[in-house]
Amino acid sequence: MIKKSLTLFASILLIFAGCSSTTGKQSVENEKITVENEAGKPIHLTYDMFLEKVWNFEQNPQNWKFEGEIPAVIDFYADWCQPCKRIAPIMEKLAKDYEGRLNVYKIDVDDEQKLAAVFRVQSIPAVLFTPVDGQPMMQAGALTEEMYVKIIEEQLLKK
Repeated sequence: MIKKSLTLFASILLIFAGCSSTTGKQSVENEKITVENEAGKPIHLTYDMFLEKVWNFEQNPQNWKFEGEIPAVIDFYADWCQPCKRIAPIMEKLAKDYEGRLNVYKIDVDDEQKLAAVFRVQSIPAVLFTPVDGQPMMQAGALTEEMYVKIIEEQLLKK
């Protein structure tokens, strides 16, 4: 009888563990990443992806070392932020227009609070421009498409 009760209890725990919000959220995040990793689309970064693709500050906290092969624009945003919503189509257009020459990444500050803290993001949108060589540049606030293009052309692609 005790053995049956323990087995039933363990089964119930497994059922609840499988329905936890973390598991659900993870699958949503994975869906989000898969959907937006299409060519010419912004790429949503997680903490681990950031370390791999942009800067591994855990291994090299004192010195910026860009991990990418081409420059990147990183949009720190939140779904509830109206100015972020206004620049989202601009980021999508930039990803398409500069495909193969520039990566456009998005970081949800609500999901990736540690990354936002590393860059001291206090207001959003905040966009980090990362050249292959040299130091990154942070721009707070929403800019026009023309202003983003000018920064990309002059600072990242050096045209």
